[in-house]
Amino acid sequence: MLHGLATKSLRVTDEKIFAVYATKPCETEFRDGGMPVRLASGPDRSPSVPTVGAKQGEKRHVTNSGKERNEAYAFFNEVNTIDLLCKTLISKILPDGVHPSHFAIILHLVRLGDEKTPQALAGAMEVSKATMSHSLKVLEKRGFIEIRPCDQDARSKLVYLTDRGRHFHSQAIAASARTFGSFLKDEHRQAMVGAMPTLVTIRRLLDENREPVSDD
Repeated sequence: MLHGLATKSLRVTDEKIFAVYATKPCETEFRDGGMPVRLASGPDRSPSVPTVGAKQGEKRHVTNSGKERNEAYAFFNEVNTIDLLCKTLISKILPDGVHPSHFAIILHLVRLGDEKTPQALAGAMEVSKATMSHSLKVLEKRGFIEIRPCDQDARSKLVYLTDRGRHFHSQAIAASARTFGSFLKDEHRQAMVGAMPTLVTIRRLLDENREPVSDD
């Protein structure tokens, strides 16, 4: 079903790190060697960076310094490059016709549970309703999900993972973790864990500031 499936042993740490990365970074806890490792930022976390999102109606600070702009550009460019490289590698592991964006839907349903409307999934994935409709058709055709009418509202539909979809999820996570685990060394894992609090903080900051700032 998946490209590059192998019988090599898999470190649990590799699989959990991949599972955290593969989802949208709002799951901030995984188990390393049986012990819970919490990666959220805040006053009782270290290291942490304070969230500085503007409250509703509050004017946001606009970065004017050339140095600040260059630093921000370099940071987001690096994050974007990591994202592109990761998705490209994952796309080579997934079966033909299944895009990383399709797999992200399965990850979302595994993490947060079934009975999600297509509209809710579109919002969670930051895509249009039409794009989500196409993605769900791909997954439904492969037998990974079922779309059923809502008992409470006949006009609404709900998305459910099938057993085949859950099996596919397990296989994909294991195969991807094998690939990443082939080059991730202990120092790389430590760097990833150390970077998570900062990445979570920046993700929350962006989530709180989704609209552009006008030049007036």
